[in-house]
Amino acid sequence: MIEKTILVTGGAGFIGSNFVLNWIGREDSPIVNLDKLTYAGNLGNLSDLKNDPRHIFVKGDIGDRALVRELLNRHRPRAVVNFAAESHVDRSIHGPEDFIQTNVNGTFHLLQETRAYLEALEGNEKSAFRFLHISTDEVYGSLGPDDAPFTESSPYAPNSPYSASKAAADHLVRAFHHTYGLPTLTSNCSNNYGPYQFPEKLVPLMILNALNRKPLPVYGDGLNVRDWLYVQDHCDALRTVLASGYPGEVYNIGGGNERKNIDVVRTICSLLDELRPVPRQEYASLITFIKDRPGHDRRYAIDARKIGRELRWKPTENFETGIRKTVQWYLDNMAWVKSITSGEYQQWLETNYVNRGTA
Repeated sequence: MIEKTILVTGGAGFIGSNFVLNWIGREDSPIVNLDKLTYAGNLGNLSDLKNDPRHIFVKGDIGDRALVRELLNRHRPRAVVNFAAESHVDRSIHGPEDFIQTNVNGTFHLLQETRAYLEALEGNEKSAFRFLHISTDEVYGSLGPDDAPFTESSPYAPNSPYSASKAAADHLVRAFHHTYGLPTLTSNCSNNYGPYQFPEKLVPLMILNALNRKPLPVYGDGLNVRDWLYVQDHCDALRTVLASGYPGEVYNIGGGNERKNIDVVRTICSLLDELRPVPRQEYASLITFIKDRPGHDRRYAIDARKIGRELRWKPTENFETGIRKTVQWYLDNMAWVKSITSGEYQQWLETNYVNRGTA
């Protein structure tokens, strides 16, 4: 007997598409994949599933309640896994309204339709249903250099329009569990990196700029610290949370790899010096310090002991192994890169980096 479908939202984006590929490779349940296909959503990420009947793609918005209702009633999923979100801090600074629309209003509409769907279920179908909401460590705010890492009980203190919109979504998910009994699960992850990441984020931006002999823009002094999580480890953790997590609980997912931004960039440069050397030039010579991002959080760090203790999950990649795999993937998939670095993307680079000025 084939297991019941799951509905994944935002499954053509970076983490979402990695999750879909990971799921299809390891699970029996088919996936209905609802994605709006904004600039960061790319069906090319899922080209390996083009003829796979276990993957049903639907273009649409989680804020389209009639569409969400129709998909829930037609496919009768045993779970909803919500990746759908605007997710880039810099874009939220330039244009916060899209973040409120998708991350807050969209999540609300998805929760409302899921609640109505759940109320019509009975017996084992109802008791087994789960709503998994994927969030970020950025909702917790910023840490000092000697502060303990964020735990699931850390107070929320978002500092950007992006993190504020995700915090609002998290609170809605929590409220729908406590008020309506929706069996929710929330995960807050650290910085992801790996294949298929849109090159506005630090790791792919540095790889591609370096390969094109462009400046490697580093905000401020480059000493901001992030905890880095390889995306496949994140996907494995999410499958674990969906299978074994307790409704109403929050699970922090981290890689246990705190690194300064400048050290991440230098590591990428060293790997490219090895894997794609340029005569008489080191890639690190392209590093350029630029004016800092407004409200730039100094440090994030995740305490992932709860998911390790309760669900027996831990990451398999350290930063050195994960970043090498990532750099090699981009070198091996330049056709994918060329397909997504459109005129709109080039315009964004001009707006956010070239016109910002040096530090």
